[in-house]
Amino acid sequence: MADVIVIGGGIVGMSAAYHLAKQQADVLLIDRHHPERATNAGAGILSPETTGLTIDPVWLDFAIACVDYYPSLIQQLEAAGQTETGYATCGELTVAIDDDELEAFNHAREVIFQRQARRGTPSAADLYEITSDEAQQLFPLMAPVKGAIYYRNAARVDARMLTAAMLNASPNLKHREAMVESLHIENGRITGVILADGKLIPCEKVIIAGGAWSAKFGEQLGVTIPVKPQRGQIIHLDVPDVDTTHFPVIIAFHGHYMVPWHDNRIVIGATRENNTGFNPVTTAEGMREVLAEGLRVAPGLKNAQFREIRVGLRPSTVDNLPVLGNVPGVDNLFLATGHGASGLQLGPYSGKLAADWAMDQPLDTDIAPFSITRFADV
Repeated sequence: MADVIVIGGGIVGMSAAYHLAKQQADVLLIDRHHPERATNAGAGILSPETTGLTIDPVWLDFAIACVDYYPSLIQQLEAAGQTETGYATCGELTVAIDDDELEAFNHAREVIFQRQARRGTPSAADLYEITSDEAQQLFPLMAPVKGAIYYRNAARVDARMLTAAMLNASPNLKHREAMVESLHIENGRITGVILADGKLIPCEKVIIAGGAWSAKFGEQLGVTIPVKPQRGQIIHLDVPDVDTTHFPVIIAFHGHYMVPWHDNRIVIGATRENNTGFNPVTTAEGMREVLAEGLRVAPGLKNAQFREIRVGLRPSTVDNLPVLGNVPGVDNLFLATGHGASGLQLGPYSGKLAADWAMDQPLDTDIAPFSITRFADV
């Protein structure tokens, strides 16, 4: 019998399993390896401080705590011999390219710098406005800008590499490729999980980190888990003659972004398509949208070459907050899902919190705002 079964091997589930294995728990990770899960396609931008929207402070505080945990996690993995994590500080530029973005840029500038003054972080030496010439020096492929904010400490992560590093750093972790069909419940308590082949695997506790597929367990648990798939299409381009090693992330104001990587690669994304169901296809409209925005912001990419197109299904909620915590009446089950487009920012720390819960350790963050009970009327 396992101490804990973790359902789902994306960024959240893998983090939960890694942290449990690190504490010598008898943990079994059951993962169907959905190729379309959000972890496999996410851009991995780590910079909640530069969110230019007037957003829920609960989300912001949690996101900052999550991103602040990254350096500790990377150090742990490196100490375990896992140096290829895809994590790096690269900086970020928030830019207005065209006149129609100026209103949104000015609002974002006000929000970002008022937040900076109120919180006292980041420092003025790390987050500040720069000129158009300075912006183009940082990202030479970009068009001249009408406004730019630079955040020196923004980071990015390759989630495929990070999940592989956590798995490789957990030699005592049991890992099974299978689909969990249902939960085995006796007297209001989870006693195991039933696989698609009918096999019952007993356990003491369960963590559901199934991403966009988590909602399937709601009926059994007597709750609605309003997590739905949101399709995102993202393009990877090669720029063979350009050293992209030190390029910053680019955030513009038509809802898209660019993420540079050290291997002469620029990632452009992403669509946010609702009501598409579990249909991870590449569409002509999605590619047109992403490419048009990429070339508008960075016309220097006109001769870039296609490397890859990825499609992921983000686990989205109606209020854009994750679902973390117990289900009422089922005290040995923990939900860790619904992270939406912020999964790579929030995922590793959310997984750690799930592991701490499973090990009966006090949580160092208040997760009450993320309880499933907020959807009681859904």
